[in-house]
Amino acid sequence: MSDLTALDRIRELLIPVLPEPTSDPGYLDLLGEASPAGSPAQRLMRSGFLPRIYERFWRPALVGAMKGPLGPDTGQEEALVRAMLALGPADLVLDVACGPGNVTRALARDVDDDGLVVGIDASATMLARAVGDTAPGHIGYVRGDAVDLPFRPASFDAVSCLAALYLFDRPFEALAGMARVLRPGGRIALMTTRRLPLAGPVNDLAGALSGIRMFGDREVTDALTRLGFSGVRQKVYGLMQFVSGRLA
Repeated sequence: MSDLTALDRIRELLIPVLPEPTSDPGYLDLLGEASPAGSPAQRLMRSGFLPRIYERFWRPALVGAMKGPLGPDTGQEEALVRAMLALGPADLVLDVACGPGNVTRALARDVDDDGLVVGIDASATMLARAVGDTAPGHIGYVRGDAVDLPFRPASFDAVSCLAALYLFDRPFEALAGMARVLRPGGRIALMTTRRLPLAGPVNDLAGALSGIRMFGDREVTDALTRLGFSGVRQKVYGLMQFVSGRLA
């Protein structure tokens, strides 16, 4: 067990050329005053209102509707992702676009003080909620770019990204970044959208208006295969898909 705090341990994982992060809010802040305009969906994620209702109301209602009546509920979803990642007690885990930390905390149940779970998000309001809801221990948070991840190569044993990939301007660059920070044999678990079958114009219009991308059934799985993941698996529920794999 390390005597360092979670934030101290995270500092050791950061790319050395980055500016020195501040940690006054309880997380490491690599963005400072930077706050790009982004899509309507991205701006909503950075609002002060959404973090207050995200975990209990917003995410279960919106994502639940997209998963459909046969899709897993929030607890089943977290159990599915934990099974996909097969975490060990000493694993180093990265939760990309962690929001208020609900998934980050769920993953930390499989990791002890010899391990570390890191949540990264660009929203200061989301991270403030995450810090407030997280007990001190082997969880820490970073405010940073989820597409251009600020961590050294091969830093983590597992990476998750749930309900966020469809918001990224460059989602396939984000996947490449997740592969970069994984160690050989590292696992990845994703939950993202899938296109409504036989409704191409509707998918495209909805995406253009909202900033939410609808992925084809093979787009994400094929991207992981190209990045060197093996055993890529996909579970489909309504307009959502869960995808997992292991880096060769």
